[in-house]
Amino acid sequence: MRDVTSWITRHPDRLHDDQSQQLKQILDRCPALDRTAEHVRAFADLMNDRRGRDLGQWMDGVQADDVPALHGFVNGLGQDLDAVVAGLSLRYSSGAVEGHNNKIKMIKRQMFSRANFDLLRKRVLLAAQGRS
Repeated sequence: MRDVTSWITRHPDRLHDDQSQQLKQILDRCPALDRTAEHVRAFADLMNDRRGRDLGQWMDGVQADDVPALHGFVNGLGQDLDAVVAGLSLRYSSGAVEGHNNKIKMIKRQMFSRANFDLLRKRVLLAAQGRS
């Protein structure tokens, strides 16, 4: 099952011939999985092409199609639709901020039960200056 999921989520050009053939055979035998794979590929195209404006149409298509595996995902997207559309449309990324957050969390884990807040603060500030 893990292989099938990997094949569905991977760009079709990056599949070997035998993987493409196996995936085609599996999707031919299971129409529900075939519809799910079509929706997953369409969503990947939305992300890759930054077409957030088409997200509502994609969500309507998933809801209209009987694909229970994706209904929870679509409901989650709908809870913060404006942010998702912006994330799929804009070229800006919060990756740098997330990287800093992860670095601070790593330092915090390293310092757990070893020292007080003052030393943790110094380590974080030094890390921000690149001198950790």
